[in-house]
Amino acid sequence: MNDLNTNKATSMISIPPPSQFHSPSPANSIPMTPKSPFIARVMTPLASPMKKAMSSMQGYLEFTKLNPQDEWLPITESRNGNAFYAAFHTLSSGIGIQALVLPLAFTALGWVWGIISLSTIFVWQMYTLWLLIQLHESSSGARYSRYLWLSMATFGEKLGKLMTLIPTIYLSSGTCITLIMIGGATMKLLFNTIIGNTWEGENDTALSMIEWYLVFTCLAVVLSQLPNLNSIAGVSLIGAIASVSYCTIIWVVSVIEGRPVGVSNEHLEKVSGVARVCDVLNALGIVAFAFRGHNLVLEIQGTMPSSLKKPSRVPMWKGVKYSYLIIAMCLFPLAISGYWAYGNLMPTTGGMLTALYKYHGQSTSKAILELTSILVIINSLTSFQIYAMPVFDNLELRYVTKMNGPCPWWVRAGSRVFVGGLAFFVAVALPFLPSLAGLIGGIALPITLAYPCFMWIVMKKPDPYSKMWWLNWILGCLGMMLSVLLVFGAIWTIVTRGIEVHFFKPE
Repeated sequence: MNDLNTNKATSMISIPPPSQFHSPSPANSIPMTPKSPFIARVMTPLASPMKKAMSSMQGYLEFTKLNPQDEWLPITESRNGNAFYAAFHTLSSGIGIQALVLPLAFTALGWVWGIISLSTIFVWQMYTLWLLIQLHESSSGARYSRYLWLSMATFGEKLGKLMTLIPTIYLSSGTCITLIMIGGATMKLLFNTIIGNTWEGENDTALSMIEWYLVFTCLAVVLSQLPNLNSIAGVSLIGAIASVSYCTIIWVVSVIEGRPVGVSNEHLEKVSGVARVCDVLNALGIVAFAFRGHNLVLEIQGTMPSSLKKPSRVPMWKGVKYSYLIIAMCLFPLAISGYWAYGNLMPTTGGMLTALYKYHGQSTSKAILELTSILVIINSLTSFQIYAMPVFDNLELRYVTKMNGPCPWWVRAGSRVFVGGLAFFVAVALPFLPSLAGLIGGIALPITLAYPCFMWIVMKKPDPYSKMWWLNWILGCLGMMLSVLLVFGAIWTIVTRGIEVHFFKPE
């Protein structure tokens, strides 16, 4: 009994090699369904189909057995998800404000290479999504419901954490910080549209940008009190509808209103060869970052029930397929029509939302502008819930591991207020953080395009020199090379063009 209690307190970081455990959760040493001595005595000498059937049944029981601590954490607390829930979460987290800057990539790539790059990366990331969904469950019965756990099981404890810990933290916490900036700025823009002022900050009755950040953060924290990932499925549905709606409104209005005077789809600025290469690399980074959410796919799949007869990968892949079909129907028209409408006049911050207000703010219906801003705010609030959930899960994991029991409601509520407050502080203290998105995003890019390929090779062990072996090695290496090039391009851009650094002065 003492050994069992000792094993229960084992930390998540102390995960043994994949061959030695059934579940990568912190309670991985809790024994699963024990093997029957009767089966061992009677069936061992007989290499018969009945022995295989009994082993299969025993594996089924082990496969569906959950560790107690999984039932106390917000990601895996509820296992009644389905394909619809997966589609809602994927849509709400997969379309964001980063999609509105896609036309900016076309200004460096042009029509042909822009469309080719967008199509190639779309197919590439769909393939790596499929790999992750297949890797969620292993033949031994393990369910990897967190990206970090799968990485540690694949590459080893130290290397797995080194490769994925910082990128996944950025993709979760960094996205929440960015959403506070976007949501607060859009609230200010909406208020400006309603009162009809040219808001330059001289209005003493208006809230400051910091205060708008605080308003958005308070709303996000209140919404974050929903207990687990499955409980926010309805929130994600609202966010998905909002994201699809504002993307469609923006590109349709941009096409109907026509091109502003002076628009050109040619690269007019004369730059050096190195600067031109860096512009292309940054453009590829914009395209790659438009497809986000790979760090959440295992978490979403972890909310589904699973068995040998009905594995979770089937409804998960179904939900992801339909959601990415809708994402493609939003992103491709957005990129193509945005580049046609605004070309070289595309704003570098805010993308098509800023362009809509800047070039068509006077001619477009005020109701349409207000509706667009409201939809962006709603999507930012709902996306915050999904991207913050791994952070909430990690904080509660520390309590659960130490206390060997579920978090009381006041601990859960307090931890989420703390996360929201910390994200708000960073958004206010480092308002220039989005300027470093290219650099940090380049470091995080392998999470989407490279690591899943290497994970498949290590976990599934395809035959050497087979098609799957070659495909994953090539894509994995290309993903790592692209990451290095994007980091180089981002550093070069920062050094040559600089960034405006100002602390505690969001604008």
